[in-house]
Amino acid sequence: MLGLDRIRALCAVADHGSIAAAARVLHVTPSGVSQQLAKLEKEVGVPLLVQVGRGIQLTPAGRLLAHRGDEILSLMAQAQSEVASLDRDVSGELVISAVVSAGRVVIPEAIAQLRQLHPALSVNFVADDTDDIIPAVVRRDVDLALVEGFATMPRHLPDDIVYTRIHDDVVDIALPKDHPLAGNDVIELAQVTDLPWATWRTGEVFHTWLLHTLRSRGVNPRIKYEVPEFAAQLEFVARGLAVALVPRLARVWVPDDVALIPVHPRLQREIYTVRRKDNDRPSVRAGMEVLTGIFDAIAGSPAP
Repeated sequence: MLGLDRIRALCAVADHGSIAAAARVLHVTPSGVSQQLAKLEKEVGVPLLVQVGRGIQLTPAGRLLAHRGDEILSLMAQAQSEVASLDRDVSGELVISAVVSAGRVVIPEAIAQLRQLHPALSVNFVADDTDDIIPAVVRRDVDLALVEGFATMPRHLPDDIVYTRIHDDVVDIALPKDHPLAGNDVIELAQVTDLPWATWRTGEVFHTWLLHTLRSRGVNPRIKYEVPEFAAQLEFVARGLAVALVPRLARVWVPDDVALIPVHPRLQREIYTVRRKDNDRPSVRAGMEVLTGIFDAIAGSPAP
């Protein structure tokens, strides 16, 4: 019988391209991964890996077994979820991840509620970018996550992921208080052309979305300040150096010298929960219920 640990090691090598990378993901030593793979090759009786230069490559048999291994691991995870569902107590460990702005505002409240409602549940959290969170969910490193998306930038998602829209986060424009348009009730993006922009770094999702959005509305932005944090971008705005687009979930603290004004037509990003289809444990459902309640309260509160 093939051992699950050996199957898991092969799948990790297939997903990450090397024994060293697989070892990091599995939290074992590279020699441990190599030993598992050697045992697996002995069990199946055919080579699964071949040396190519300084790296390795899966043989046809290795690719086939890795594909079937993903299915086996998914079935095992589903079975564990179904067995756990028979127990009415929410316990064990729940690993949550989220984009930074949602993590700062929502996740602390969610964890506090989960601890109060389910004392036997241990919750761990890590903040990350959407592009890194989704692969972590696929690898089963994360059970439940909050990620961002934009209707104008559709994202390809793996088939084994459940992606549920949970909140629409309005995006406003941040202007220096002494800007001529700072007293407006609403602003057209085409009106703002006199100052450079502060936004996230090139290649990050929000940076790409800002460029796409502004150019679609006739603005060719001068992005002079690439700052990977909305709070820091607001400091550039407060000093009259830039303008910025800031989601309302990210507005933990706003400097006195900054005016935040709605944009017409309205801008928004979508917040989604993400989990694997085969991970429907009671702890994941409890996390979903708490997050849904928090976002429902945010949606029902007056706009800041």
